[in-house]
Amino acid sequence: MALLVSSWSNGVQSVPQDYVMPPERRPGDFVSVCKDIPVINLQNDRSEIVQQILKACQEFGLFQVVNHGVSEELMADMRNLYDEFFNMPIEDKLSVYSESFGKGCTLYTSGLNYAKEDFHYWKDTLKHGCLPLEEHSPSWPDKPARYREEVGRYVVEVRKMAFNILDIIGEGLGLNKGYFNRVSQEQAMAINHYPPCPDPSLAMGIGGHTDPNLITFLQQDQYGLQIQKDEKWMGIDPIPNAFVVNLGHQLKIISNDTLKSAEHRGVTNSTASRTSIVTFFGPNPGLPVLIEPAKELVTSSNPQVFKSFQYNDFISNYMAFIRKPLPRDGTPLDLYRL
Repeated sequence: MALLVSSWSNGVQSVPQDYVMPPERRPGDFVSVCKDIPVINLQNDRSEIVQQILKACQEFGLFQVVNHGVSEELMADMRNLYDEFFNMPIEDKLSVYSESFGKGCTLYTSGLNYAKEDFHYWKDTLKHGCLPLEEHSPSWPDKPARYREEVGRYVVEVRKMAFNILDIIGEGLGLNKGYFNRVSQEQAMAINHYPPCPDPSLAMGIGGHTDPNLITFLQQDQYGLQIQKDEKWMGIDPIPNAFVVNLGHQLKIISNDTLKSAEHRGVTNSTASRTSIVTFFGPNPGLPVLIEPAKELVTSSNPQVFKSFQYNDFISNYMAFIRKPLPRDGTPLDLYRL
């Protein structure tokens, strides 16, 4: 339990050597905040929203949404809940703590396997499945006592928003309503906590990566999220009560390479902790789910870009890829290109 950054980092004056990233993996020079990231009001005219989201998915693979249907009160409750969780005494977290990432509800530190890492990330993560609630919620933390009630409400509201946005993306692509339901059976959460870091230029919250799932929703209050576009890193300004919507590999594949999947990373700061509340949607890796470009998007003038494959096969290859030492050649998608 002492491995949790939140359990020992308060007041430290320097970054421990095993958290000092090699120069090529550090945040680098000053990164400007990108003013071009679309912020989309989901209460606007439907046809306008469809075009705005489609353009954002094609250009950035990422956008922010406001007036999305998840109440400000519920979002504030979640911020308070996770501030309380990560500030609890160590003994109150023992029931979900692990020294390596595992299945079920797990509180762990840094990356997927702390013991085998050359360098550690400046973060602690609580990760668990969401639906069906009766299956997953018994494994959720016992404390704070309101955890299961509040997170249960949040899970349902975020799902409504997610399926609305997936339908909008589908409409923009010319697909039938509900097209993505088949490949978004699994809903999971990862709550990443980044305590203040004495020297953010040396450490990383989480390194650059692209999500393997379908689509991701992120609630944040503090700056720290960056995306890579045109081989440059750019910051994403937090907007009160907004969600960052980030496309994963599966949307890029199903769209036949029409949409982008955004590479992103998390940096630290020296003055405030940052907690990102992340919800993932994607195929269930435990089921035989076939992934392929939508047949409606494959034509003689737009030939098929990716092979058909089973999602569990993709996840196995993705995990093998990200465990390779840096630098890595190519991307996990290269195996599936025709």
